Amino acid sequence: MIDKDEAFARLVRASWERRLARELDRMVGESPEADRPRVAFMLAALCGVTVEASALAGPDFGGRVAAALASGSGGAPVVASYGSCANAACQRREGGPPCVSSCPFHAIILDAASGEAKIDAEACAGCGRCAEACPDGVFADLVEYLPAAELQRGGRPVIAAVAPAIVGQFGEGATMEKLRAAFKRLGCVDMVEVAFFADMLTMKEAGEFNEKVMVHDDFLISSCCCPMWVAMLRRVYKDLVHHVSPSVSPMIAAGRVLKILRPGCAVVFIGPCIAKKAEAKEPDLALSIDQVLTFHEVKVIFETAGVDPASLEGEDSSEYSSRGGRLYARSGGVSIAVSEAVAELYPAKAGLFSSAAADGVPACKALLERAKSGELSASFIEGMGCVGGCVGGPKAILPREAGRAGVDAYASGSAIPVATKSDCMKEILGRLGIFGPEAIMESGKAKLFEREF
Repeated sequence: MIDKDEAFARLVRASWERRLARELDRMVGESPEADRPRVAFMLAALCGVTVEASALAGPDFGGRVAAALASGSGGAPVVASYGSCANAACQRREGGPPCVSSCPFHAIILDAASGEAKIDAEACAGCGRCAEACPDGVFADLVEYLPAAELQRGGRPVIAAVAPAIVGQFGEGATMEKLRAAFKRLGCVDMVEVAFFADMLTMKEAGEFNEKVMVHDDFLISSCCCPMWVAMLRRVYKDLVHHVSPSVSPMIAAGRVLKILRPGCAVVFIGPCIAKKAEAKEPDLALSIDQVLTFHEVKVIFETAGVDPASLEGEDSSEYSSRGGRLYARSGGVSIAVSEAVAELYPAKAGLFSSAAADGVPACKALLERAKSGELSASFIEGMGCVGGCVGGPKAILPREAGRAGVDAYASGSAIPVATKSDCMKEILGRLGIFGPEAIMESGKAKLFEREF
């Protein structure tokens, strides 16, 4: 099998040079004949689309992929499986095949007799852990850069919305100002910090805490940030859902707000998480975010374009994200941000605020079991599916310890300590018809930041 990063770089370059279909057919033809269907499957995934099994390595493979891109018919779900798995040693592995053992939701179905590996669409949360674990490329998460490039080609202004965990991921000298310049080099009209929209959710969840937590036995479960955490609650811990905040994630809030402020724009989220690709396609959230790219994918794109963010002259912007919003990148950050907002907005409730945070699927499940059994005394519960939080995401470039250190340092240097003290926040909320932090909770206005559980 060919190297995925090299293959992706070739496809990106071919797309820029308007020769994608020819390059796809050339790359398939360069592979041994027995490998061609699987190579074609991987290439289609790297282009962000799926094609019928009969078309894999067929005579018009490149044309079919190019046509799917041009029509906007990207792949769904975002994690696909090739089918047969020939790795007998993998199937005999103690603890089961890595695709099966890596899935937190038991969504991989493996027929030991036929070798067919399939994804149970109902159980799958789109986290991509099977794709990360599989040594043979049987599973793949779809890369959404070429669909985003099609939007640019069609004339839509594209805004890059970067996750708080981006700090330090592209080099120590790659400041937010330099990253803004780098994304503009790729054709984006602007880059914004999703931490600013996390600030909006901070004030929203502070308001929900004020409404729902009246005595020490009451508690609120945060729904911010992590689609893995939300999936656990919705699929495994349904008895706790009535305690869950109905707030959308900062990513979804970013897309919704930006599309109001700049009608007609497309919003591409940049983060360390594969599961965000699936979140963006959930029926009640769809159309908020147009595409999702991971840090690792963007690294390959920068390298292919010859863009080194750290070496660019930065594009200045006003300080607009708070310390709390930037801390969303790591475990415990949401709790810190919401506790500070509660103290600012609802000081009478500050004495009731006590938090419990978990990171990593086993720890999250253990925390929710304690909440379910009544053993947990915390009034605010936060969970993130990756160890360390978003800085430990599967497509982060930095080790999670370095990622956390960078996030903490960047957050501590914020000119705005708490979201409620941001003049920029007041201005943007006013443009949305929301006058004052507490007004986020007003009937009709809260819906912008909510989803149905």
